[in-house]
Amino acid sequence: MGNADKKVFELVGIADRYFDTDFDENGVLKSINCKNDENFNFAYDVIDVMAKKCPDKLAMLYVSKAGRERRFTFRDMAKYSNMAANYFSYLGISKGDKVMLILKRHFQFWFSLLALHKIGAIAIPAADLLTKKDFEYRFKVGEVDAVVCTADGDVSREVDKAARGNAKLKTKIMVGGARESWHCFNKDIRFFSANFSKPHELPGGEDPMLMFFTSGTTSYPKIAMHCYKYPLGHYVTAKYWHQVDPNGVHFAISDTGWAKAMWGKIYGQWLCEAPIFIYDFDEFDAKDILTKIEKYKITTFCAPPTVYRVMVHLKLENYDLSSLQNVTTAGEALNPKVFDKFKEKTGFDIMEGFGQTETTMLIGNIKGMTPRPGSMGKPNPLYEIAVMLPDGTLAEPGEEGEIVVKTADGIPDGLFRGYHNDQEKTDSVWYDGYYHTGDTAFADEDGYLWYVGRVDDVIKSAGYRVGPFEIENEIMKLPYVLECAVTSVPDRIRGQAIKATIVLADGKEGDEHMKNDIVKYLKNNIASYKWPKIVDFAKELPKTISGKVRRVEIKRNDWSEEKEEVPTVTTEETQREPEEANE
Repeated sequence: MGNADKKVFELVGIADRYFDTDFDENGVLKSINCKNDENFNFAYDVIDVMAKKCPDKLAMLYVSKAGRERRFTFRDMAKYSNMAANYFSYLGISKGDKVMLILKRHFQFWFSLLALHKIGAIAIPAADLLTKKDFEYRFKVGEVDAVVCTADGDVSREVDKAARGNAKLKTKIMVGGARESWHCFNKDIRFFSANFSKPHELPGGEDPMLMFFTSGTTSYPKIAMHCYKYPLGHYVTAKYWHQVDPNGVHFAISDTGWAKAMWGKIYGQWLCEAPIFIYDFDEFDAKDILTKIEKYKITTFCAPPTVYRVMVHLKLENYDLSSLQNVTTAGEALNPKVFDKFKEKTGFDIMEGFGQTETTMLIGNIKGMTPRPGSMGKPNPLYEIAVMLPDGTLAEPGEEGEIVVKTADGIPDGLFRGYHNDQEKTDSVWYDGYYHTGDTAFADEDGYLWYVGRVDDVIKSAGYRVGPFEIENEIMKLPYVLECAVTSVPDRIRGQAIKATIVLADGKEGDEHMKNDIVKYLKNNIASYKWPKIVDFAKELPKTISGKVRRVEIKRNDWSEEKEEVPTVTTEETQREPEEANE
Protein backbone atom coordinates (compact mmCIF):
# COMPACT_ATOMS: atom_id res chain seq x y z
CA MET A 1 0.00 0.00 0.00
CA GLY A 2 2.91 2.34 -0.60
CA ASN A 3 3.29 4.57 2.45
CA ALA A 4 -0.09 3.60 3.80
CA ASP A 5 -0.73 1.08 6.57
CA LYS A 6 0.25 -2.44 5.48
CA LYS A 7 -0.73 -4.25 8.68
CA VAL A 8 -4.09 -6.02 8.53
CA PHE A 9 -6.33 -5.37 11.53
CA GLU A 10 -9.37 -7.31 12.62
CA LEU A 11 -12.56 -5.31 12.96
CA VAL A 12 -13.38 -4.01 16.40
CA GLY A 13 -17.04 -4.16 15.45
CA ILE A 14 -18.05 -0.71 16.66
CA ALA A 15 -20.86 -0.43 14.10
CA ASP A 16 -22.52 -3.61 15.39
CA ARG A 17 -23.47 -1.80 18.57
CA TYR A 18 -25.38 0.89 16.69
CA PHE A 19 -26.99 -0.75 13.64
CA ASP A 20 -29.28 -3.63 12.75
CA THR A 21 -29.25 -4.40 9.02
CA ASP A 22 -31.18 -6.60 6.61
CA PHE A 23 -30.47 -7.42 2.95
CA ASP A 24 -32.50 -8.54 -0.06
CA GLU A 25 -31.93 -11.73 -2.03
CA ASN A 26 -29.22 -9.97 -4.10
CA GLY A 27 -27.26 -8.85 -1.07
CA VAL A 28 -28.32 -5.20 -1.37
CA LEU A 29 -29.05 -3.34 1.87
CA LYS A 30 -32.82 -3.41 2.38
CA SER A 31 -33.25 -1.90 5.84
CA ILE A 32 -31.12 -0.41 8.58
CA ASN A 33 -32.14 0.66 12.07
CA CYS A 34 -30.12 2.78 14.46
CA LYS A 35 -29.97 1.70 18.09
CA ASN A 36 -28.21 2.73 21.30
CA ASP A 37 -28.07 6.29 19.99
CA GLU A 38 -29.69 8.13 22.90
CA ASN A 39 -26.40 9.45 24.31
CA PHE A 40 -24.13 8.77 21.33
CA ASN A 41 -21.02 10.94 21.09
CA PHE A 42 -18.72 10.11 18.16
CA ALA A 43 -15.54 11.31 19.88
CA TYR A 44 -16.01 9.13 22.95
CA ASP A 45 -17.91 6.20 21.47
CA VAL A 46 -15.86 5.70 18.30
CA ILE A 47 -12.46 7.41 18.52
CA ASP A 48 -11.71 6.68 22.16
CA VAL A 49 -12.99 3.12 21.81
CA MET A 50 -10.80 2.53 18.76
CA ALA A 51 -7.84 4.05 20.61
CA LYS A 52 -8.22 1.43 23.36
CA LYS A 53 -9.04 -1.62 21.25
CA CYS A 54 -6.91 -0.93 18.18
CA PRO A 55 -4.49 1.86 19.16
CA ASP A 56 -1.95 1.34 16.38
CA LYS A 57 -4.44 1.17 13.53
CA LEU A 58 -3.99 3.93 10.96
CA ALA A 59 -6.72 6.56 11.19
CA MET A 60 -5.32 9.26 8.89
CA LEU A 61 -2.57 9.47 6.30
CA TYR A 62 -1.86 13.18 5.85
CA VAL A 63 0.17 14.79 3.06
CA SER A 64 0.91 18.51 3.13
CA LYS A 65 0.92 20.63 -0.01
CA ALA A 66 4.73 20.47 0.15
CA GLY A 67 4.57 16.68 0.15
CA ARG A 68 5.36 16.05 3.83
CA GLU A 69 3.70 12.87 5.11
CA ARG A 70 2.31 12.28 8.59
CA ARG A 71 0.57 9.19 9.89
CA PHE A 72 -1.93 9.37 12.74
CA THR A 73 -3.24 6.29 14.52
CA PHE A 74 -6.49 6.12 16.45
CA ARG A 75 -4.41 6.47 19.63
CA ASP A 76 -3.00 9.70 18.17
CA MET A 77 -6.48 11.01 17.37
CA ALA A 78 -7.64 10.35 20.93
CA LYS A 79 -4.48 11.88 22.39
CA TYR A 80 -4.45 15.08 20.34
CA SER A 81 -8.21 15.62 20.62
CA ASN A 82 -7.84 15.35 24.41
CA MET A 83 -5.01 17.88 24.39
CA ALA A 84 -7.07 20.22 22.21
CA ALA A 85 -10.10 19.78 24.49
CA ASN A 86 -8.00 20.74 27.52
CA TYR A 87 -6.56 23.70 25.60
CA PHE A 88 -9.96 24.95 24.48
CA SER A 89 -11.36 24.52 28.00
CA TYR A 90 -8.45 26.54 29.40
CA LEU A 91 -9.35 29.33 26.96
CA GLY A 92 -12.91 29.33 28.30
CA ILE A 93 -14.68 27.33 25.61
CA SER A 94 -17.44 25.25 27.19
CA LYS A 95 -20.55 23.25 26.39
CA GLY A 96 -22.94 25.11 24.07
CA ASP A 97 -20.35 27.62 22.84
CA LYS A 98 -20.19 28.03 19.08
CA VAL A 99 -16.74 27.67 17.53
CA MET A 100 -16.01 28.37 13.87
CA LEU A 101 -13.36 26.15 12.25
CA ILE A 102 -11.63 27.71 9.22
CA LEU A 103 -8.91 25.14 8.68
CA LYS A 104 -8.84 24.10 5.03
CA ARG A 105 -7.48 20.52 5.02
CA HIS A 106 -5.05 20.93 7.94
CA PHE A 107 -4.89 17.88 10.21
CA GLN A 108 -5.61 20.19 13.16
CA PHE A 109 -9.21 20.33 11.91
CA TRP A 110 -9.74 16.75 13.09
CA PHE A 111 -8.13 17.40 16.49
CA SER A 112 -10.30 20.48 16.95
CA LEU A 113 -13.56 18.95 15.76
CA LEU A 114 -13.22 15.93 18.05
CA ALA A 115 -12.18 18.18 20.94
CA LEU A 116 -15.32 20.27 20.54
CA HIS A 117 -17.43 17.09 20.49
CA LYS A 118 -15.83 16.05 23.78
CA ILE A 119 -16.44 19.43 25.39
CA GLY A 120 -19.96 19.76 24.03
CA ALA A 121 -19.22 22.97 22.11
CA ILE A 122 -20.88 23.42 18.72
CA ALA A 123 -18.56 23.28 15.68
CA ILE A 124 -19.19 25.53 12.68
CA PRO A 125 -17.03 24.53 9.68
CA ALA A 126 -16.31 27.42 7.30
CA ALA A 127 -14.35 28.07 4.12
CA ASP A 128 -11.14 30.07 4.01
CA LEU A 129 -12.42 32.03 0.98
CA LEU A 130 -14.89 34.03 3.05
CA THR A 131 -14.44 37.79 3.37
CA LYS A 132 -15.14 40.42 6.03
CA LYS A 133 -18.77 40.79 4.94
CA ASP A 134 -19.30 37.02 5.00
CA PHE A 135 -17.83 36.71 8.47
CA GLU A 136 -19.79 39.66 9.85
CA TYR A 137 -23.03 37.96 8.86
CA ARG A 138 -21.94 34.54 10.12
CA PHE A 139 -20.58 35.82 13.43
CA LYS A 140 -23.83 37.65 14.11
CA VAL A 141 -26.47 35.10 13.13
CA GLY A 142 -24.37 32.14 14.22
CA GLU A 143 -23.65 33.75 17.60
CA VAL A 144 -20.02 32.70 17.29
CA ASP A 145 -17.94 32.65 20.50
CA ALA A 146 -14.57 31.54 19.14
CA VAL A 147 -12.66 30.99 15.90
CA VAL A 148 -9.95 28.45 15.06
CA CYS A 149 -8.36 29.69 11.84
CA THR A 150 -5.59 28.82 9.41
CA ALA A 151 -2.62 31.16 9.14
CA ASP A 152 -2.61 30.71 5.37
CA GLY A 153 -3.58 33.64 3.17
CA ASP A 154 -5.55 36.66 4.31
CA VAL A 155 -8.45 34.90 6.00
CA SER A 156 -7.32 35.73 9.55
CA ARG A 157 -7.18 39.41 8.61
CA GLU A 158 -10.71 39.19 7.25
CA VAL A 159 -11.74 37.62 10.56
CA ASP A 160 -10.09 40.51 12.43
CA LYS A 161 -11.96 43.07 10.36
CA ALA A 162 -15.27 41.34 10.96
CA ALA A 163 -14.60 40.87 14.68
CA ARG A 164 -14.27 44.59 15.40
CA GLY A 165 -17.20 45.65 17.50
CA ASN A 166 -18.38 42.07 18.02
CA ALA A 167 -18.43 41.63 21.79
CA LYS A 168 -19.49 37.98 21.68
CA LEU A 169 -16.48 36.75 19.71
CA LYS A 170 -13.88 36.58 22.46
CA THR A 171 -11.39 33.88 21.44
CA LYS A 172 -9.26 33.65 18.30
CA ILE A 173 -6.91 30.72 17.77
CA MET A 174 -4.49 30.46 14.86
CA VAL A 175 -3.14 27.24 13.33
CA GLY A 176 0.22 27.31 11.54
CA GLY A 177 1.35 30.77 12.56
CA ALA A 178 1.08 33.58 15.09
CA ARG A 179 -0.34 37.10 15.10
CA GLU A 180 -1.11 39.71 17.69
CA SER A 181 -4.40 39.09 19.54
CA TRP A 182 -4.42 35.44 18.40
CA HIS A 183 -3.57 32.35 20.44
CA CYS A 184 -1.12 29.96 18.73
CA PHE A 185 -2.59 26.46 18.48
CA ASN A 186 0.56 24.63 17.37
CA LYS A 187 2.70 26.13 20.13
CA ASP A 188 0.19 26.16 22.98
CA ILE A 189 -1.33 22.69 22.64
CA ARG A 190 1.98 21.05 23.60
CA PHE A 191 1.53 22.19 27.21
CA PHE A 192 -1.78 20.41 27.78
CA SER A 193 -2.47 16.94 29.09
CA ALA A 194 -3.34 14.01 26.84
CA ASN A 195 -5.93 12.96 29.43
CA PHE A 196 -9.27 14.75 29.34
CA SER A 197 -11.85 14.44 32.09
CA LYS A 198 -15.31 13.95 30.66
CA PRO A 199 -17.76 16.75 31.51
CA HIS A 200 -20.23 16.07 34.31
CA GLU A 201 -23.06 16.63 31.84
CA LEU A 202 -21.84 14.46 29.01
CA PRO A 203 -22.83 15.87 25.58
CA GLY A 204 -24.54 13.49 23.18
CA GLY A 205 -27.77 12.32 21.59
CA GLU A 206 -30.06 15.22 20.73
CA ASP A 207 -27.66 17.91 21.97
CA PRO A 208 -26.57 20.33 19.21
CA MET A 209 -23.19 19.34 17.74
CA LEU A 210 -22.68 20.95 14.32
CA MET A 211 -23.92 24.02 12.49
CA PHE A 212 -23.51 24.35 8.72
CA PHE A 213 -24.15 27.52 6.76
CA THR A 214 -25.99 26.53 3.59
CA SER A 215 -24.93 27.76 0.15
CA GLY A 216 -27.29 30.72 0.22
CA THR A 217 -28.00 30.72 -3.53
CA THR A 218 -31.33 32.57 -3.30
CA SER A 219 -31.02 34.37 0.07
CA TYR A 220 -28.64 34.83 2.96
CA PRO A 221 -27.25 31.45 4.07
CA LYS A 222 -29.39 29.49 6.50
CA ILE A 223 -27.83 27.55 9.37
CA ALA A 224 -28.59 23.85 9.44
CA MET A 225 -28.29 22.45 12.96
CA HIS A 226 -27.25 18.84 13.51
CA CYS A 227 -27.22 16.87 16.75
CA TYR A 228 -24.81 14.18 18.03
CA LYS A 229 -26.75 11.46 16.19
CA TYR A 230 -25.73 12.97 12.83
CA PRO A 231 -22.53 10.87 12.43
CA LEU A 232 -24.58 7.66 12.64
CA GLY A 233 -26.41 8.79 9.51
CA HIS A 234 -23.13 8.50 7.59
CA TYR A 235 -22.65 4.79 8.23
CA VAL A 236 -24.54 3.89 5.04
CA THR A 237 -22.60 6.63 3.23
CA ALA A 238 -19.27 4.98 3.99
CA LYS A 239 -20.13 1.29 4.28
CA TYR A 240 -22.49 0.81 1.34
CA TRP A 241 -21.90 3.79 -0.96
CA HIS A 242 -18.17 4.52 -0.63
CA GLN A 243 -17.65 0.84 0.27
CA VAL A 244 -14.60 1.72 2.34
CA ASP A 245 -12.05 -0.96 3.16
CA PRO A 246 -11.00 -1.09 6.85
CA ASN A 247 -7.50 -2.01 5.68
CA GLY A 248 -7.49 0.35 2.70
CA VAL A 249 -7.43 4.14 2.41
CA HIS A 250 -10.37 6.40 1.51
CA PHE A 251 -9.74 9.68 -0.35
CA ALA A 252 -12.49 12.29 -0.66
CA ILE A 253 -12.00 15.57 -2.52
CA SER A 254 -13.55 18.18 -0.28
CA ASP A 255 -12.58 21.16 1.81
CA THR A 256 -13.39 21.00 5.51
CA GLY A 257 -15.48 24.15 5.15
CA TRP A 258 -18.07 22.16 3.22
CA ALA A 259 -20.53 19.65 4.71
CA LYS A 260 -19.30 17.08 2.18
CA ALA A 261 -16.17 16.73 4.29
CA MET A 262 -18.33 15.14 6.96
CA TRP A 263 -19.52 12.63 4.34
CA GLY A 264 -16.06 11.53 3.26
CA LYS A 265 -13.43 12.59 5.76
CA ILE A 266 -14.45 11.45 9.21
CA TYR A 267 -17.71 10.05 10.53
CA GLY A 268 -18.78 7.15 8.34
CA GLN A 269 -15.21 6.13 7.52
CA TRP A 270 -14.16 5.85 11.16
CA LEU A 271 -17.44 4.15 12.11
CA CYS A 272 -16.31 1.55 9.55
CA GLU A 273 -12.79 1.66 11.05
CA ALA A 274 -11.30 2.72 7.70
CA PRO A 275 -8.32 5.09 7.32
CA ILE A 276 -8.73 8.39 5.50
CA PHE A 277 -6.28 10.11 3.17
CA ILE A 278 -5.92 13.87 3.53
CA TYR A 279 -4.10 15.89 0.91
CA ASP A 280 -3.76 19.51 1.99
CA PHE A 281 -3.59 21.06 -1.48
CA ASP A 282 -4.51 24.65 -2.39
CA GLU A 283 -5.26 24.39 -6.10
CA PHE A 284 -6.96 21.40 -7.67
CA ASP A 285 -4.89 19.59 -10.30
CA ALA A 286 -6.43 16.42 -11.72
CA LYS A 287 -3.05 14.99 -12.72
CA ASP A 288 -1.72 15.59 -9.22
CA ILE A 289 -4.74 13.84 -7.69
CA LEU A 290 -4.30 10.84 -9.98
CA THR A 291 -0.64 10.65 -8.99
CA LYS A 292 -1.65 10.58 -5.31
CA ILE A 293 -4.14 7.77 -5.95
CA GLU A 294 -1.35 5.82 -7.63
CA LYS A 295 1.36 6.54 -5.04
CA TYR A 296 -0.68 5.95 -1.89
CA LYS A 297 -2.68 3.00 -3.23
CA ILE A 298 -6.05 4.62 -2.58
CA THR A 299 -8.79 1.99 -2.41
CA THR A 300 -11.93 4.16 -2.46
CA PHE A 301 -12.29 7.61 -4.00
CA CYS A 302 -15.02 10.25 -3.94
CA ALA A 303 -15.12 13.56 -5.81
CA PRO A 304 -17.71 15.98 -7.22
CA PRO A 305 -18.70 15.58 -10.89
CA THR A 306 -16.47 18.53 -11.81
CA VAL A 307 -13.41 16.41 -11.01
CA TYR A 308 -14.52 13.52 -13.21
CA ARG A 309 -15.41 15.92 -16.04
CA VAL A 310 -11.78 17.01 -16.07
CA MET A 311 -10.35 13.51 -15.61
CA VAL A 312 -12.10 11.98 -18.62
CA HIS A 313 -10.19 14.40 -20.85
CA LEU A 314 -6.84 13.07 -19.55
CA LYS A 315 -4.87 9.98 -20.58
CA LEU A 316 -5.97 7.90 -17.60
CA GLU A 317 -4.09 4.88 -18.95
CA ASN A 318 -0.89 6.66 -17.91
CA TYR A 319 -1.77 6.18 -14.23
CA ASP A 320 -1.78 2.99 -12.19
CA LEU A 321 -5.24 2.96 -10.63
CA SER A 322 -5.19 -0.77 -9.85
CA SER A 323 -5.57 -0.20 -6.09
CA LEU A 324 -9.00 1.35 -6.56
CA GLN A 325 -12.00 -0.73 -5.56
CA ASN A 326 -14.84 1.80 -5.84
CA VAL A 327 -15.39 5.40 -6.96
CA THR A 328 -18.26 7.70 -6.03
CA THR A 329 -19.58 11.18 -6.72
CA ALA A 330 -21.98 13.71 -5.21
CA GLY A 331 -22.46 17.47 -5.02
CA GLU A 332 -24.46 17.83 -8.21
CA ALA A 333 -25.90 15.49 -10.83
CA LEU A 334 -23.43 13.44 -12.88
CA ASN A 335 -23.78 13.60 -16.66
CA PRO A 336 -24.21 10.14 -18.24
CA LYS A 337 -21.58 10.94 -20.86
CA VAL A 338 -18.99 11.46 -18.14
CA PHE A 339 -20.09 8.20 -16.52
CA ASP A 340 -19.63 6.37 -19.83
CA LYS A 341 -16.26 7.95 -20.63
CA PHE A 342 -14.84 7.20 -17.20
CA LYS A 343 -15.98 3.57 -17.37
CA GLU A 344 -14.55 3.22 -20.86
CA LYS A 345 -11.16 4.48 -19.69
CA THR A 346 -10.96 2.82 -16.25
CA GLY A 347 -13.56 0.07 -16.07
CA PHE A 348 -15.18 1.69 -13.03
CA ASP A 349 -18.83 2.63 -12.59
CA ILE A 350 -19.06 6.00 -10.84
CA MET A 351 -21.53 5.34 -8.02
CA GLU A 352 -23.57 8.53 -7.74
CA GLY A 353 -25.16 9.74 -4.51
CA PHE A 354 -27.43 12.60 -3.55
CA GLY A 355 -27.92 14.53 -0.33
CA GLN A 356 -27.81 17.99 1.19
CA THR A 357 -26.21 20.03 3.94
CA GLU A 358 -29.38 19.26 5.90
CA THR A 359 -28.99 15.49 5.44
CA THR A 360 -26.59 12.64 4.92
CA MET A 361 -26.83 10.62 1.69
CA LEU A 362 -30.54 10.40 0.85
CA ILE A 363 -30.29 8.54 -2.44
CA GLY A 364 -27.44 6.52 -3.88
CA ASN A 365 -26.06 3.66 -5.90
CA ILE A 366 -24.97 1.38 -3.09
CA LYS A 367 -23.12 -1.93 -2.85
CA GLY A 368 -24.73 -4.66 -4.91
CA MET A 369 -26.68 -2.27 -7.15
CA THR A 370 -26.10 -1.87 -10.87
CA PRO A 371 -25.95 1.89 -11.50
CA ARG A 372 -27.87 3.40 -14.39
CA PRO A 373 -25.95 6.24 -16.04
CA GLY A 374 -27.62 9.53 -15.10
CA SER A 375 -29.59 8.10 -12.16
CA MET A 376 -28.91 9.09 -8.55
CA GLY A 377 -29.75 5.53 -7.49
CA LYS A 378 -32.36 4.41 -4.98
CA PRO A 379 -33.40 5.76 -1.56
CA ASN A 380 -31.05 5.15 1.34
CA PRO A 381 -32.91 2.62 3.57
CA LEU A 382 -32.16 4.87 6.55
CA TYR A 383 -34.71 7.36 5.16
CA GLU A 384 -38.25 7.03 3.85
CA ILE A 385 -38.01 8.95 0.57
CA ALA A 386 -40.84 9.92 -1.79
CA VAL A 387 -41.42 12.11 -4.83
CA MET A 388 -44.26 14.55 -4.14
CA LEU A 389 -46.41 16.48 -6.60
CA PRO A 390 -47.28 20.16 -5.98
CA ASP A 391 -50.73 19.19 -4.64
CA GLY A 392 -49.17 17.09 -1.88
CA THR A 393 -49.89 13.69 -3.42
CA LEU A 394 -47.14 11.18 -4.14
CA ALA A 395 -45.98 10.87 -7.75
CA GLU A 396 -46.34 7.80 -9.89
CA PRO A 397 -43.31 6.43 -11.80
CA GLY A 398 -42.31 8.89 -14.51
CA GLU A 399 -43.97 11.89 -12.84
CA GLU A 400 -41.70 14.74 -11.80
CA GLY A 401 -42.01 16.06 -8.28
CA GLU A 402 -40.10 17.22 -5.23
CA ILE A 403 -37.91 14.84 -3.26
CA VAL A 404 -39.25 14.65 0.30
CA VAL A 405 -38.28 12.78 3.47
CA LYS A 406 -41.04 11.40 5.68
CA THR A 407 -40.64 12.41 9.33
CA ALA A 408 -44.17 11.83 10.63
CA ASP A 409 -43.06 8.57 12.27
CA GLY A 410 -39.80 9.93 13.65
CA ILE A 411 -36.69 11.88 12.62
CA PRO A 412 -34.00 9.61 11.17
CA ASP A 413 -30.43 9.93 12.40
CA GLY A 414 -28.61 12.11 9.89
CA LEU A 415 -31.41 14.61 9.26
CA PHE A 416 -30.91 18.14 10.57
CA ARG A 417 -33.00 19.36 13.50
CA GLY A 418 -33.96 22.70 11.97
CA TYR A 419 -32.48 26.05 11.00
CA HIS A 420 -30.80 27.77 13.91
CA ASN A 421 -32.92 30.61 15.35
CA ASP A 422 -35.21 30.59 12.31
CA GLN A 423 -38.44 28.73 12.90
CA GLU A 424 -40.07 30.41 9.90
CA LYS A 425 -37.52 28.96 7.46
CA THR A 426 -37.66 25.60 9.20
CA ASP A 427 -41.44 25.53 8.87
CA SER A 428 -41.19 26.49 5.19
CA VAL A 429 -39.40 23.23 4.36
CA TRP A 430 -40.62 20.94 7.12
CA TYR A 431 -44.38 20.48 7.36
CA ASP A 432 -47.21 17.92 7.15
CA GLY A 433 -44.86 15.17 8.28
CA TYR A 434 -42.26 15.68 5.54
CA TYR A 435 -38.97 17.49 5.04
CA HIS A 436 -39.06 19.11 1.59
CA THR A 437 -35.63 19.14 -0.07
CA GLY A 438 -36.40 21.67 -2.82
CA ASP A 439 -34.90 19.27 -5.39
CA THR A 440 -37.00 17.66 -8.10
CA ALA A 441 -36.74 14.21 -9.64
CA PHE A 442 -38.77 11.33 -11.03
CA ALA A 443 -38.62 7.61 -10.32
CA ASP A 444 -38.64 4.92 -12.97
CA GLU A 445 -40.56 1.64 -12.74
CA ASP A 446 -37.67 -0.02 -10.90
CA GLY A 447 -37.36 2.66 -8.23
CA TYR A 448 -34.27 4.42 -9.58
CA LEU A 449 -34.47 8.20 -9.13
CA TRP A 450 -33.47 10.67 -11.85
CA TYR A 451 -32.54 14.23 -11.01
CA VAL A 452 -34.35 17.11 -12.73
CA GLY A 453 -33.14 20.22 -10.87
CA ARG A 454 -33.81 22.58 -8.03
CA VAL A 455 -37.41 23.70 -7.81
CA ASP A 456 -36.21 27.20 -8.71
CA ASP A 457 -34.09 25.89 -11.61
CA VAL A 458 -37.01 24.40 -13.55
CA ILE A 459 -37.60 26.55 -16.65
CA LYS A 460 -41.19 27.34 -17.64
CA SER A 461 -41.15 28.23 -21.30
CA ALA A 462 -44.21 28.50 -23.58
CA GLY A 463 -46.21 26.33 -21.20
CA TYR A 464 -43.54 23.66 -20.89
CA ARG A 465 -41.64 22.75 -17.71
CA VAL A 466 -38.03 22.02 -18.69
CA GLY A 467 -35.39 20.60 -16.36
CA PRO A 468 -31.90 21.97 -17.11
CA PHE A 469 -30.07 18.73 -16.40
CA GLU A 470 -31.62 16.90 -19.35
CA ILE A 471 -30.37 19.53 -21.81
CA GLU A 472 -26.98 19.71 -20.12
CA ASN A 473 -26.59 15.97 -20.50
CA GLU A 474 -27.12 16.24 -24.25
CA ILE A 475 -24.63 19.09 -24.62
CA MET A 476 -22.06 17.13 -22.60
CA LYS A 477 -22.06 14.43 -25.27
CA LEU A 478 -20.14 16.78 -27.56
CA PRO A 479 -16.46 15.80 -27.28
CA TYR A 480 -15.18 19.37 -27.10
CA VAL A 481 -17.44 20.40 -24.15
CA LEU A 482 -15.93 20.36 -20.65
CA GLU A 483 -19.02 21.51 -18.75
CA CYS A 484 -22.15 23.56 -19.19
CA ALA A 485 -25.06 25.17 -17.36
CA VAL A 486 -28.59 25.64 -18.67
CA THR A 487 -30.62 28.50 -17.21
CA SER A 488 -33.57 30.71 -18.04
CA VAL A 489 -33.56 34.21 -19.48
CA PRO A 490 -36.51 36.62 -19.79
CA ASP A 491 -38.53 36.38 -23.01
CA ARG A 492 -41.40 38.71 -23.92
CA ILE A 493 -43.38 35.97 -25.67
CA ARG A 494 -42.57 32.74 -23.83
CA GLY A 495 -42.02 34.30 -20.39
CA GLN A 496 -38.76 32.41 -20.14
CA ALA A 497 -36.32 31.22 -22.78
CA ILE A 498 -33.50 28.73 -22.46
CA LYS A 499 -29.83 29.66 -22.35
CA ALA A 500 -26.81 27.35 -22.44
CA THR A 501 -23.51 28.58 -21.02
CA ILE A 502 -20.68 26.30 -22.20
CA VAL A 503 -17.05 25.82 -21.19
CA LEU A 504 -14.93 24.12 -23.84
CA ALA A 505 -12.25 21.53 -23.10
CA ASP A 506 -8.55 22.35 -23.22
CA GLY A 507 -9.20 26.07 -22.79
CA LYS A 508 -10.54 26.48 -26.31
CA GLU A 509 -12.62 29.50 -27.26
CA GLY A 510 -15.95 29.20 -29.04
CA ASP A 511 -17.04 31.06 -32.14
CA GLU A 512 -20.20 31.46 -34.23
CA HIS A 513 -19.38 28.41 -36.31
CA MET A 514 -19.16 26.20 -33.22
CA LYS A 515 -22.31 27.81 -31.82
CA ASN A 516 -24.22 26.91 -34.93
CA ASP A 517 -22.86 23.35 -34.81
CA ILE A 518 -24.12 22.99 -31.24
CA VAL A 519 -27.55 24.32 -32.15
CA LYS A 520 -27.80 21.97 -35.15
CA TYR A 521 -26.75 19.03 -32.96
CA LEU A 522 -29.41 19.83 -30.36
CA LYS A 523 -32.04 20.28 -33.08
CA ASN A 524 -31.43 16.69 -34.17
CA ASN A 525 -31.34 15.20 -30.68
CA ILE A 526 -33.85 16.89 -28.36
CA ALA A 527 -37.42 18.13 -28.64
CA SER A 528 -37.85 21.60 -30.09
CA TYR A 529 -39.27 23.11 -26.89
CA LYS A 530 -35.95 22.25 -25.17
CA TRP A 531 -33.73 24.04 -27.69
CA PRO A 532 -31.61 26.81 -26.15
CA LYS A 533 -32.42 30.17 -27.68
CA ILE A 534 -29.03 31.51 -26.57
CA VAL A 535 -25.66 29.75 -26.56
CA ASP A 536 -22.83 31.50 -24.73
CA PHE A 537 -19.23 30.45 -24.19
CA ALA A 538 -17.36 31.10 -20.94
CA LYS A 539 -13.88 30.37 -19.64
CA GLU A 540 -15.39 28.92 -16.45
CA LEU A 541 -18.70 28.55 -14.65
CA PRO A 542 -19.40 30.15 -11.28
CA LYS A 543 -19.19 27.50 -8.56
CA THR A 544 -19.54 27.08 -4.83
CA ILE A 545 -16.51 25.99 -2.80
CA SER A 546 -17.78 22.43 -3.16
CA GLY A 547 -17.55 22.60 -6.95
CA LYS A 548 -21.29 22.85 -7.52
CA VAL A 549 -22.31 25.07 -10.46
CA ARG A 550 -24.10 28.22 -9.31
CA ARG A 551 -26.82 28.53 -11.92
CA VAL A 552 -28.42 31.16 -9.71
CA GLU A 553 -25.48 33.51 -10.36
CA ILE A 554 -25.87 33.18 -14.12
CA LYS A 555 -29.62 33.73 -13.80
CA ARG A 556 -29.21 36.73 -11.55
CA ASN A 557 -27.12 38.50 -14.17
CA ASP A 558 -29.54 37.68 -16.98
CA TRP A 559 -32.64 38.65 -15.00
CA SER A 560 -31.28 41.89 -13.53
CA GLU A 561 -33.39 44.95 -14.19
CA GLU A 562 -30.53 46.57 -16.08
CA LYS A 563 -30.59 43.81 -18.70
CA GLU A 564 -32.77 44.17 -21.73
CA GLU A 565 -35.08 41.31 -22.60
CA VAL A 566 -33.44 38.86 -24.97
CA PRO A 567 -34.72 38.51 -28.52
CA THR A 568 -37.33 35.83 -28.96
CA VAL A 569 -35.06 33.87 -31.32
CA THR A 570 -31.33 34.29 -31.87
CA THR A 571 -30.59 31.65 -34.51
CA GLU A 572 -32.31 30.47 -37.64
CA GLU A 573 -32.17 26.87 -36.41
CA THR A 574 -34.47 27.55 -33.41
CA GLN A 575 -37.36 29.28 -35.15
CA ARG A 576 -39.80 26.36 -35.13
CA GLU A 577 -42.07 26.51 -32.08
CA PRO A 578 -43.64 23.56 -30.25
CA GLU A 579 -46.91 22.57 -31.87
CA GLU A 580 -48.73 22.42 -28.57
CA ALA A 581 -48.00 23.48 -25.04
CA ASN A 582 -47.63 21.09 -22.14
CA GLU A 583 -50.31 21.56 -19.52
